[in-house]
This record gives sequence, C-alpha cells and structure tokens, in this order.
Amino acid sequence: MSELKQLPFRDVNITGGFWADKQKLVRDTVIYAVRDRFEDTGRFKAFEFSWREGDEHKPHIFWDSDIAKWLESAADIILKNPDSDLEEQIDAVVELIDRNRQPDGYFNIYYTVVEPGKRFTNRDCHELYCAGHLIEAAVSYYYATGKDRFLKIMCDYADLIDRVFRVERSAAFTTPGHPEIELALVRLYGVTGEKKYLDLASFFINERGTSPEFPEDHWGLPRYYQSEKPIRDMTEADGHCVRACYLYSGAADVARLENDSSLADACKRLFDSIYLRKMYVTGGIGSSHAGETFTVDYDLPNNTAYTETCAAISLVYFASRMRLLDVNGKYGDVMERAMYNGVMSGLSLDGRSFFYTNPLEINLAERGRNDAVRDPGCWYPDTLRSEVFGCSCCPPNITRFIASIGDYVCYYGDETVWVDQYMSSTAVLGPEDEPIRVSQRTGYPFDGRIEIVVKRAKGKRIGLRIPEFSRDNYAIEVDGGRAQKETVDGYLYIEAKTDLVTVDLTLDVSPRLVYADPRVRADAGKCAVCAGPVVYCAEGVDNEGGLFEVGFRGKPEFDVQPSEEFGAPVMTANAVRAVTGGMYSDTRRFEPYRLRLIPYFGFANRGETDMIVWFNDFGD
Repeated sequence: MSELKQLPFRDVNITGGFWADKQKLVRDTVIYAVRDRFEDTGRFKAFEFSWREGDEHKPHIFWDSDIAKWLESAADIILKNPDSDLEEQIDAVVELIDRNRQPDGYFNIYYTVVEPGKRFTNRDCHELYCAGHLIEAAVSYYYATGKDRFLKIMCDYADLIDRVFRVERSAAFTTPGHPEIELALVRLYGVTGEKKYLDLASFFINERGTSPEFPEDHWGLPRYYQSEKPIRDMTEADGHCVRACYLYSGAADVARLENDSSLADACKRLFDSIYLRKMYVTGGIGSSHAGETFTVDYDLPNNTAYTETCAAISLVYFASRMRLLDVNGKYGDVMERAMYNGVMSGLSLDGRSFFYTNPLEINLAERGRNDAVRDPGCWYPDTLRSEVFGCSCCPPNITRFIASIGDYVCYYGDETVWVDQYMSSTAVLGPEDEPIRVSQRTGYPFDGRIEIVVKRAKGKRIGLRIPEFSRDNYAIEVDGGRAQKETVDGYLYIEAKTDLVTVDLTLDVSPRLVYADPRVRADAGKCAVCAGPVVYCAEGVDNEGGLFEVGFRGKPEFDVQPSEEFGAPVMTANAVRAVTGGMYSDTRRFEPYRLRLIPYFGFANRGETDMIVWFNDFGD
C-alpha cells in the first residue's frame, strides 16, 4: 500500500459558499447554544468533581465526552479564528481536569465521583470512549494554540491506559465497549511521534472479537459491539452504527500506518457492505432504533429510520480514511452524500436545535395510530429538533465536524494530488519551502461550475473526483483548452506540465429522479429527487392535501429558485395526485399537482408537518 495522506483542515481555508456559511453559523451561534445547554444540564459543573449523592445533575458515564467534543470544536474554531473568550473557557476546563485527575493520570468524572474504586471494570461504561474524546480535544487545542498542558495531561492518561490494557492486561476487559479511542491514539501518535500510542490502537483493533467479553444476552449478542469475531473475519457491517464506523475508521488508520493488507481488505468489505446494501439515499445509516443498529441487507424503512446524526458523521470518518487505502471515487461520493444530507439535517437552520435521529418520512396521521391502540412497541423518530438531549452526543459532534470540514477537501501522495470535495477554499500541502497550492472557487453543490488553480505541481498528477451522478455529463477545460475526459475509478487525471494549472470543471447538478435497488422494499415503486449530491423532500406545510398520494408520471420538469431561508435552492415540479373511485376500485385517474420541494437538510424548521423523500412513481 502506498503512503497517502489526508490534508488536515489546519492547512485548508474555506473561503466562501455553503460551508463557509455553516462555519460562520457554528462560530457565531451553535458553539454557544451547545455550551449554554451543557451548562444548564450540569455537564460543565461536573468537571468540578463536587457532586454528592442527592444533588441534582448526577454525572453520567459519557458526560466527559460531551464536553470533550465541545472543547475540540472550540479549539478547531480558534485555530482559524482566534477567540480569547473560547480560549479562556477551554483553559478553565483544562485546569479542572488537571486538578481532579488522579496521581497516576487517570481522569473520569463518573468513576471518580459516582462509583469510585470501580475504574476499568465495566466495558460498556464509556471510560475509554471518554478518554478518546479528551485526547482528541487535547490534540486539537495544541494545534490551535501551541499550548501543551492539556496534551501532556492526556499523554499521562494514555500512558496509564497503555500500561493497564496492553502491558499488564490488568483491567477487567480488553477492548473498548464503544470504540473511539483508537482514532484518538492515532492522532496522538501523529502529534507526538510516540509509537506506543499507535501500538495501543493496533492492540485494541487486533484483540477485538478474539475472546468473549459480554454475556450472550447483553444488548442482543456480541455483534452489537462488533465483538462477535475478529475484524479480519467480518464480512458485513453489523451492530451499533456509530461504534461500528468508529471501529472501522480506527482499523483503516492502523491498516494504513502498519501497511496491513489483510486489515485493509476487511475494511474494504465492510465499507462495501454499507455502501451497497445498508445506506440510505441521504447517507444516513442505522435502520433500527433497537440498539441504533444496522439490520439486514436492504432493510431501509423511511418512517422509522433511526439514522443518527453521529452515525452519518462516523460514515464520513470511515470513508475519508478508506480513500487513503483504496483510491476510488466512491468514498468521496459517500462522504458528500452524508455531509450534505444525513449530517446537516441534524442541525436546525438557526443553529440552536438538533436532531438525534433523521427520518426520511413523517406521516402525522400514521403516528396517530399509536394513540389509537396504545401500542408500546410502536416507535417513531422525533418530528421537531431539540436544544439538548439526555444523550447529547450529536450537537458537539456536529460543531466539531463543521469546524474541521476542510479535512475532506484534498489528499495526496508522492506523485498525485487528489481534489476530492468541492468547496471554495485554499489549500497548502507538501514541503514548506515549495508547497503546492490548490484553490477552488465554486457555488457547488448548487452550481456545478468549479474553478481550480493548482500552483507548483509541475511533474505531478492532479486527480479530480467526478461524482457518480455526473460521470456521463460533465465538461472540463485545462489551461483554456479541452481535456481528455476518461476517468479511472471515479477520478479524472491531469498531468501538470507547468507550475500553474488552471481547471474549469462543470458538473451536472440539475434535478433528477433517483431509484432505489428493487430489493429495498420500502422504496419499491418510488423515486426520490436529487440535485447534485443534495437530496430533496416535500413538506406538508408547502403542499396542500396529503403528500402520500402524490408522485410523478414520466420525467418531470423542475423550476429551481434561490432561497435565503434555506441557504440553498428550492424547486417546484409538475407532479400528479392519484385518485381512485373508492376505497378499492378498478379505476384510477391522475390530477395535475404542483409539488414544492426543499433540501432534505432543511426539513422540520417550520413546525410539525408531514414530510416525504420517496415519491410514488406512476410510470409513463
């Protein structure tokens, strides 16, 4: 395997367009909305270690991680936009961590304040997950400010974990119940150069599934925890989706850094299991609320889709690592599908509320069935976003994801620079004395024209991802002349013969109908509307009458209009409504209907209303 590298967001500036707007929203609003709710619920105060039995706001096993992700988000923000207020808030928490950690470096609120003396005894109680997020926050803060106090504290903690789990094997379990620390240890190795941290990440990956660590009746068997078998023997994505994709992400990191081809092959199989059989059109994953899990192939219900926001984020993490193991445009395709749809639907347009789950259909009348029969087994996702959750992992995951979105723009090797995600930006990579500079100017994904300028790349190749939706229809000019349009595994390659290369790439982002594999029973006889990578939906608030009788006959015409409300185009289309002669009838007619569509990520921002992504396909 060749040594490919992802260009970190600290070397990328987002200069305009959709993601610049979202980064500003996070910087001005979302980071403070999350902080305020975490203060209200006692999460920040928990770091004082002052809670006693009978007090309100009893610390939870994962509160450390909630604040850690907020700290990481704040650090990522100030790396690009210095902010003394945010820096002081981070320093205040770091002071509490230093003051309240144990002499050997251990830090965990729950197991120090609520259940002292029981550390490293319960695999499912998120100790290592919390440690991982704290490590990631420390690494980000070091890059943002150059301050190393937080980093040194987390190195001490990582050293303890390494001794207890890998060297002594004295803990009551061997591998994390909730993977995440594997990703953090790889980042810690990257910033410190200490090989023991990579060795520990590799240990956790390789030991997983080699011995039983749970009773068989716990949360639906070890497969829920990806512990049923070693990862090299896995053939399909299974269990809790976030845990799964964090594990697979860590495995992909280790496979690349250790040049482990068998582990890389396992990661490829697991990715294809998701990509080909278990992923929603929105890039969401996790079709069942029972355990927040993958189920069987092609089981993708819309109205009860779980599709946790964190799961879509974890899929982007996995895909971004896979492109470093296997140069193929499908990884970038999946990333942008999840980024613009399954992730961004988790954040309200005003930046103050969030979805934990992201359904692809809301039928308020159907939900009334539960009231009618009092069915305790009937579960539906929320219809309105909340400012905070009891399990509030998603809000700070969104803030850190958007703040660091530049991570996904480019990756590179010795001979090639790949431009993988299209957004207005400037990127600098390579040796400091003669860096390669890549700049983009574009209105993508709502405008398909992308202007790319690459400087100092003479003698190298430039790989441009041509998204699957546009591979049969795109235009490209290089240095003002027509270029060859042959693609290899989803990339078009340009040989840089001079120190300045200018590219004018135009992708087809016009609206189109999309059809699911017929084995997806929930979508049989239906179609969805997409424009570029953006999925569209219809809401009852815009469309009179029931949405569920509406569909398309033939190829519709779309009228696309800009919208300040959504920060993205909206559209109307000529559709039809089916009408029958009675409850059961041998006749059916179609009435013309003008359907209004909005970007899926913008649904549920105007009150509770019906929503649909998959429309009836009434043929020609």
